[in-house]
Amino acid sequence: MHPMQNVTERIKMKLYVGVTDSTWYNYLAHIKPDEVNFWQPGGKQTFKALGSNDMFLFKLHSPLNYIAGGGFFVRHSFLPVSLAWEAFGDKNGRADYQSFYSAIHKYRKSDRKTEPDPVIGCIILTSPFFFAQSDWIPIPEDWQPNIVQGKSYDTDTIVGQRLYQKVTERIGQLVPFRAGATYQWAENQCRYGVAQTVYPRIGQGAFKVLVTEAYHRRCAVSGEKTLPVLEAAHIRPYSLDGPHATNNGLLLRKDLHTLFDRGYITVDKDLHVLVSKRIKEDYGNGREYYAFHGKELVGVPDKLVERPSPDFLQWHNESVYLG
Repeated sequence: MHPMQNVTERIKMKLYVGVTDSTWYNYLAHIKPDEVNFWQPGGKQTFKALGSNDMFLFKLHSPLNYIAGGGFFVRHSFLPVSLAWEAFGDKNGRADYQSFYSAIHKYRKSDRKTEPDPVIGCIILTSPFFFAQSDWIPIPEDWQPNIVQGKSYDTDTIVGQRLYQKVTERIGQLVPFRAGATYQWAENQCRYGVAQTVYPRIGQGAFKVLVTEAYHRRCAVSGEKTLPVLEAAHIRPYSLDGPHATNNGLLLRKDLHTLFDRGYITVDKDLHVLVSKRIKEDYGNGREYYAFHGKELVGVPDKLVERPSPDFLQWHNESVYLG
C-alpha cells in the first residue's frame, strides 16, 4: 500500500489550483522533470497562497476543465528571464531559451528592445506529477469560470478534503512519481498530526534560486551584486553526496566559483576565506585573489539554518582545498 493512502482524513494541508499554460503543461508532461518553474509573466504579484511542501495543482485551460497533475511548493521568487532559464532550462516548459523568451514577451506584449531581460514571477515546484488523461480530475464544484489565475483550497473544508483525496489516490498509482525521483517520508506532529506525508527533495534549479536569494544576490566573498556573473556553488558536490540544500551552498562570482571547485580557495568553519599559494605557483599571478585571504565572508544568510554547514566546510577544507 502506498504510504499516502488511507491517511487523508488526518492530514492538514493547503492546496492551490493554478490555471496552466497548455503548451507549458504538455511539454513538461512529456519530459517528466524532477522540478518545474510555474512562471508568471507579469512579475509583480507575490505568491503567498502556499507554504513549503504544500500542493500546487495544474488546471488545464478551458474547455479542458480538469486537474491534470501538480507538484510540491518550494518558494516564489522574482527572477530575470535569463536567470530563470539558467536555473531551470527546459523545466520552464519550453524546449529552448528563445522559445521561452518569446513566450514571455508575447504575454507581456513587449520585445527585447523595450525589455531585454524582464523580471517574471517564478513559482518553484519540486517532484511534479502528471496524470494520464483517464485520471484527470474534474474541477471542484465551486470553481467559477471567471477565475483567471487560480484558487486556494484547504483540507479543513469538505471540497478541499475531497480534492486532496482524489489527488493522493492518483499519486498512489504513480509509484515512484517519476523514474529516479527521491522522496523522504517523515512525521511532523506539529503540522500533520500522526499522519505520514511526503517531503520531496529540491532539485538543482531550486537550489540555485534558494542560494541566490539567501545571500541577497551578493557574492559571499567579493560582495559583487551583478546577478549575471553570480553562481550558486555546492560546498560538497552533489555528485559526491552533497545535497541541494542552502547550507551546502555559497553564492560566488563565476571566477571565484571556479577556483573554489578546483581547490584554490576555501572557507573555514569560522567563515574566513583561505586562498591557496598554489595560484601563484601554478599561474604566476593571483594578486586580486590573495586580497581576500583571511577575510570574513562579506555576507551570509540571515537564517542560521541556511548558513554554510561546518561539516560541509570541513569536508571542502580537507578534501578539495590545495592549501
